[in-house]
Amino acid sequence: MVKIRLRRLGSKKNPFYRVVVADSRYPRDGRFIEEIGTYDPLTNPSTIKIDAEKANKWLADGAQPTDTVKQLLKVSGIVK
Repeated sequence: MVKIRLRRLGSKKNPFYRVVVADSRYPRDGRFIEEIGTYDPLTNPSTIKIDAEKANKWLADGAQPTDTVKQLLKVSGIVK
């Protein structure tokens, strides 16, 4: 099953995330299929940059976003 989820980068207590499309069997920070955006929760307000075209293509192909990514997609206006 293909999922759209966050991949954690950054140092301890300094998270930075990439929004990636990955097989659900791969580890969180392991192999992925495609990177479609970034999320920085530490800026005020948090910075969300997601490629809408790629996200919509993967959603149309049946990729399931995680709960957190679903919220990010709603905030960025990609999903209603």
